[in-house]
Amino acid sequence: MSPRLSRRTVLLGAAASALSAPLLTAAPAAAQQAHTAYLMAHFTGQHSGGEQIYLSYSDDGLHWTDLNNGQIVLRSTVGTRGVRDPALIRSPQGDRYWIIATDLHIGSGTSWPDSMERGSTALTVWESTDLVNWSAPRLLDVAGPIAGAGNAWAPEAIYNRDTGDYVVYWATNSTVDGERQHRIWYSRTTDFRTLTAPQVYIDRPGTTGLIDTQIIEVTGSVGGWRYYRASGDGQLTIEASDSILGTWTRLGDLSHLGLTGRDVEGPMWAKFNDRDEWVLWLDQYRTGRGYMPVSSTNLGSTQNFRVRSDYQLGTTHKRHGSVLNLTAAEADRVRARWGSVPPNRLQSYNFPDRYVRHRNFDVLLDANVSPAADAQFRIVPGLADPAAVSFEAASHPGHYLRHTNFDFALARGDGSAAFAADATFTRVPGLADAAAASFRSVNHPDHYLRHYAYALRLDPITTATGRADATFRVTS
Repeated sequence: MSPRLSRRTVLLGAAASALSAPLLTAAPAAAQQAHTAYLMAHFTGQHSGGEQIYLSYSDDGLHWTDLNNGQIVLRSTVGTRGVRDPALIRSPQGDRYWIIATDLHIGSGTSWPDSMERGSTALTVWESTDLVNWSAPRLLDVAGPIAGAGNAWAPEAIYNRDTGDYVVYWATNSTVDGERQHRIWYSRTTDFRTLTAPQVYIDRPGTTGLIDTQIIEVTGSVGGWRYYRASGDGQLTIEASDSILGTWTRLGDLSHLGLTGRDVEGPMWAKFNDRDEWVLWLDQYRTGRGYMPVSSTNLGSTQNFRVRSDYQLGTTHKRHGSVLNLTAAEADRVRARWGSVPPNRLQSYNFPDRYVRHRNFDVLLDANVSPAADAQFRIVPGLADPAAVSFEAASHPGHYLRHTNFDFALARGDGSAAFAADATFTRVPGLADAAAASFRSVNHPDHYLRHYAYALRLDPITTATGRADATFRVTS
């Protein structure tokens, strides 16, 4: 994700392409299980809603399917309220995940010069224990301590097995030794909450600025090195090292493939699960054609890369993000949660012109719903019991119908057991019509979802009127 750097200096005028953000590969120790699939986190552009978190899935690492029907999966409500360049991070134990992203919302009207000189110095962070239930977003001010910092862009993090913590690195526009340009800075963290003081990580000589960089760890040091780094610095430069914070050796670039920083940006690494072969995804920002892959079975020489044509990216326009190799269990969870589930409506049995809808996060029964999406819900496996169901709002991914004190609201999932139970229901034959449906609470099994005075409630049902109020038709 970057306004394009000039070949000799940072472009300080109008924007070029989207900021590029790096990929984080899973640490080798993460879940000593075979990886069977791939998850890509990305944004889709500067249009309305494009600067949020989207997810895509692949079985082979080359052909991608949009999850959540191509809709937003996570929405930022902090900072600029927009995010770009998400990096997916897994703990070495495989029991915790983070998404870190650039806090930037060009689509809101912010200019590129303003965002470079007076932009957010924080990253937006989400946290999860299962890869599908995410915390509310929060800000992590990584560049605030840097004198004259103009921004914090294109973050990545990688677990450093030598030190037992994570190296978080990003681009900041700042003045060092009298030269103002984008450089890569880094800090160390164990929890993505507290950080060491930022230090310069990559500083190209002269006036060459750098925004995009991304590292992959290669188990077994195939090609002769433990780590490989791809950076957009006028070329697509490939470097190697045996230590994340040690000395890096330049191996070359991709100009022999006709690929330079004038043509592509946003390098994004991934390893194929079933073989020693690596793919480097490159965003063709100049032509707007999106990502293209080049691959290699030996990263020790840039001459080993070849351009591939056997790929398909799905329907959304994928901008700079990251790829995480998934275990079978992770893949099952992700597909169960965000697989392509068409939205449905809940039509009242006894007031058939009315549908369940949300309005200002309240939930009620209404006719002539506008916008129509406010009455659309994806009926997904129950958050507390996959044999039951939960109702996720089509227009607010990650938000569910949830009862509190027997009243209903649309609320963001917080990953807690209490929320999951409050938002999970057992679907049973309709109490007033077995051809329809009723929904029994899993944590109050003698209570059902019903409407009363057109408001949605959770009540015990004892009368014919109650049975009719608690009966719905699931329609398209």
